[in-house]
Amino acid sequence: MTWKLFEGNGTPKPDNYWPKPEEDKKNPLPPPPTWRDFSDQKAMDERRGRTFQIPKDDKIIDLINAALYLRRPLLVEGEPGSGKSSLAYAVAYELGLGEVLKWSITTRSTLTEGLYYYDAIGRLRDTQLMGKEKNPDVLDPIKNIGNYITLGPLGTAFLPPKKGEAKKPRVLLIDEIDKSDIDLPDDLLQIFEEGRFEIPELKRIAKQKRLVDVRTYDQKIRTIENGFVPCEVFPFVVLTSNGKRDFPPAFLRRCLRIQMKKPTRDHLENIVKAHFDETIVTKADPYIKEFLDLIEDGNKLAIDQLLNTIFLLTNGNIDEKNLKAHLLQSLDSSMMPEDESNG
Repeated sequence: MTWKLFEGNGTPKPDNYWPKPEEDKKNPLPPPPTWRDFSDQKAMDERRGRTFQIPKDDKIIDLINAALYLRRPLLVEGEPGSGKSSLAYAVAYELGLGEVLKWSITTRSTLTEGLYYYDAIGRLRDTQLMGKEKNPDVLDPIKNIGNYITLGPLGTAFLPPKKGEAKKPRVLLIDEIDKSDIDLPDDLLQIFEEGRFEIPELKRIAKQKRLVDVRTYDQKIRTIENGFVPCEVFPFVVLTSNGKRDFPPAFLRRCLRIQMKKPTRDHLENIVKAHFDETIVTKADPYIKEFLDLIEDGNKLAIDQLLNTIFLLTNGNIDEKNLKAHLLQSLDSSMMPEDESNG
């Protein structure tokens, strides 16, 4: 029996190939790997934190705790796939700090984007469309302004706890900060040092409307008073970098820095045990050895490439020779196999 769903022969599958929920028939596509199951985002984030493994001989744990105590951002540097982002999920999971607020940085990212978004165009459009109904609530320029403001991940992380809630920090993951515009690190530094921010659109109307309900990044409703957000509990901030750029000395001085190390055999074995049952772990040993050998030879590889290889090549009748080289292909284009790099 072949493992291939797509055979490239131009012959369509029968109408009943994909079973309906009420049918007692096996789905041809097996369940996904645990790290690629998006059916329950909360469970996926928890699983990511639960399965994160830190090398036993590393100083990472000490620096994580120092960042928590000092209320300082943690700058985590390393190769792609080395577990930088997962570190944030591990801290959130172990300390019970709730959903990780993730901000994925691009070259166009700005500080305002991380703090909040004001949908001025949507508000104008709704006013024009609904104003025809002569509804005074709609025509009021102040009454519904909160419907058009959504806090970003950074803005949400700065919110003070609600009355009666534990004063615990949120976890903010600022992913791939090295992709940012040259000014963003300094802009972040300013907000981290001030520990507060304003929403000008709400500040301007504070005399007429002191309290405004807005949406948060994690889909909740919170009340902003006088257009001002004070940070009572500084978030646990993880900034990841693939090392593509240098940062200003002032920015680095205010961060604690972690350099993710190359994985060891024990480290990889612990990761594999966290994701697979014992029968798979036994079969994984040769793949772990080859993965480490490739890294030793100068190949840049991500740990999830190893997990992908083990998941596929220990399940089903798969042609290992043809597939393994592609699954464990170096992330460095200069190390690509000749038949692919020559196009």
